[in-house]
Amino acid sequence: MKDIPSKACAVDAVLFDFGGVLAEEGFANGLRAIALKNGKAPDEFMRIGHELVHKTGFVTGRATEHDYWEAIRKKTGIRDDDRTLRTEILSRFILRPFMLDAVRYLRETGILVAILSDQTSWLDELNDRYDFFRFFDYVFNSYHMGRSKKDPAHFGEVLAAMGLEGEQVLLIDDRKENCDTARAAGLHAIQYENREFFYRDMTLFCPAFGRPGFAGRREGL
Repeated sequence: MKDIPSKACAVDAVLFDFGGVLAEEGFANGLRAIALKNGKAPDEFMRIGHELVHKTGFVTGRATEHDYWEAIRKKTGIRDDDRTLRTEILSRFILRPFMLDAVRYLRETGILVAILSDQTSWLDELNDRYDFFRFFDYVFNSYHMGRSKKDPAHFGEVLAAMGLEGEQVLLIDDRKENCDTARAAGLHAIQYENREFFYRDMTLFCPAFGRPGFAGRREGL
């Protein structure tokens, strides 16, 4: 890896996934809860839920939320209405204060910060509740852009929108396949596993994350 320059970080922008990084993974946790309430095998139900959010086109804005839940009901036999199902999902997206503190630090030091999410129309609704878009320079939502992180071209569009090259940008995502696709597109990537490893891995790009007491000083801003 190239030497860390004098600026705060070795990259000019950091892209944050939403569910599983900035917030608890509400989609997967919600699908699991729905499965258990309906007597379904959680792992299989989650697989179907993840598959259909892409297959229906909901994630890229080509289908409505109702279309998605109808496909779920048809495939699995569950009978809950849309409102009940969406509540199980949205209630489990709980923002992580320490991640928002990291976002604030990066932005204060001149690093561009952005959300890069496949969270459908739900991302806008969650922002209406919690008002977190204001912490970011850009919000890239697959629902509005018509491409998901499964598509390598999506990363090219994001880079073009920011006016940056891949080597200037770091993605933080909890899914290995998204990190792999980003790296293939020329970006750096960190697969988020937990808070401790996040700080450890960030020191490779932003040395301040490794300083004693860094996390404690940032929290509560």
